[in-house]
Amino acid sequence: MFNRRDFLQVAAAATTLTGFSGSLSQAIAEGAITQDGLLRFDPVGTVTLLHVTDIHAQLVPIFFREPSVNLGIGEAAGVAPHVTGDAFLKKFGIRQGSAEAYAFSSVGYAGLAAEYGRVGGLDRMATLVKAIRAERPGKTLLLEGGDSLQGSYGALKTRGGDMAAALKALGVEGCTFHWEFTYGTERVKELIEELGCPFVAGNVLDTEWDEQAFKPYEMYERGGVKIAVVGQAFPYTPVANPRYMNPTLSFGIREDLVRKHVEAARAEGAGLVVLLSHNGFDVDRKLASRVAGIDVVLSGHTHDAVPAVVPVGRTLIVASGSHGKFLSRLDLDVRGGEVKDYRFQLIPVFSDAIAPDPDMAGVVEGLRAPFKSEISRVVGRTDGLLYRRGNFNGTWDDLICRALIEERDAEISLSPGFRWGATLLPGQDITMDDIYNQTAITYPAAYRMQMSGAQIKDILEDVADNLFNPDPYYQQGGDMVRVGGLGYAIDVSKPMGQRIGALTLLRTGQAIDASASYAVAGWASVNEGTEGPPVYDLVRRFIERRQVVNIPENETVKVSGF
Repeated sequence: MFNRRDFLQVAAAATTLTGFSGSLSQAIAEGAITQDGLLRFDPVGTVTLLHVTDIHAQLVPIFFREPSVNLGIGEAAGVAPHVTGDAFLKKFGIRQGSAEAYAFSSVGYAGLAAEYGRVGGLDRMATLVKAIRAERPGKTLLLEGGDSLQGSYGALKTRGGDMAAALKALGVEGCTFHWEFTYGTERVKELIEELGCPFVAGNVLDTEWDEQAFKPYEMYERGGVKIAVVGQAFPYTPVANPRYMNPTLSFGIREDLVRKHVEAARAEGAGLVVLLSHNGFDVDRKLASRVAGIDVVLSGHTHDAVPAVVPVGRTLIVASGSHGKFLSRLDLDVRGGEVKDYRFQLIPVFSDAIAPDPDMAGVVEGLRAPFKSEISRVVGRTDGLLYRRGNFNGTWDDLICRALIEERDAEISLSPGFRWGATLLPGQDITMDDIYNQTAITYPAAYRMQMSGAQIKDILEDVADNLFNPDPYYQQGGDMVRVGGLGYAIDVSKPMGQRIGALTLLRTGQAIDASASYAVAGWASVNEGTEGPPVYDLVRRFIERRQVVNIPENETVKVSGF
């Protein structure tokens, strides 16, 4: 539940962003959205935590649409971050059509995006970070929560090296990982060295000796306060991603280990304990309710952007969004080993309102230069909005599903419910950069195989339980597997194995026969040895043949039970 102080903080933040009309350039001229306005903050205490997470290798400004559907189950139903659209705006007192409405919701997205412009860009992020550090010398700590070294062509080709260099230039002072593990264990160790900052992951053990594979926490001192940062890498890495890429590592939530590390840090003199987490928000909320002694959770993985701290007992949870779209600032007054007061702002990185930092701009240009000819290649254009986020559908995913069916001569297609990938506005060119931003993984083979109707239903049931299990510890993040050529109904309130029904083969309108065999195409299989063309080549060919694509909103999934 949000208390009155949280609401007032949101309202105060909104005053720097809202109360104007017209184009962004006009707003800047009128002084409504300015760099100084975005940085305006009434500091408190002697510690400032800065947090970014889930950048997914987005070095330059992009468009990114927040989800229109983000259902919560059980105790999470109807509470942040499981509030979207008009309900989100109402809950946080945000005016429709405002810059903050554009940043935090999907309401009227295409029109507002054309008005307010792109978001993110590490050169803009660097400007904000440097300004806050200059304001609070010796008091700031910049932490990165994982999933930032994967998600682009450059990151794929350098195996995360370009983003490691960029984050080092940004001055990140501590990090943890998830998608980074898809480069393999040895590369993970190299990336930690290239980042040049402490890497913490107390929940990862080696499989031979069952000992800590990485340092569980790091101690810092800021503003006279001793700070422990306990790391929590994504606990389900070997399930959500290929296990064979990290055969000597064991992952898990490991609540008892978290408790042990928190207690050890307190015994070492920590006056402030921060969990740098890639668990996902609902897992973090449950963990915070069960492990005493955590002052702050910096949450990642589920890409939630919440413009207020969410208190759980004495723990403050921060959700900082994704794709470099936001920078979290949390000021803390810590005395006697307790947080006495705090002030928070989730700062939208409005690219057109923030001057690029020249040093970081040079770094970004240099990192992208070797790939410029490939990533700038135009392969087509979109007539409609292409986006990914949403529990069940996204038009980018529907495009990929159509490409899988056509290019692999299949009846049905399956595409993973990844939450990463930038948005394209109607009328924009589609470049290879855009395609890789949706598909750049180290296991991209687009397979084709026969599956029975029963197997297809089982897959949907399994993923649905991952997403809608009422116990957050059984949720693994991501969204529902996307389907092409197939319609179905889902009741999210039902138990495992009973959520999916009314499966229909769209090309015939006939019900899926559990005993019949269907040609199914998909990608991102976690099974070693999967064969097929890389999905990014397949999507490119599909778009090149059409030149102009227009993917309508998908109405073939019927959702109930919420």
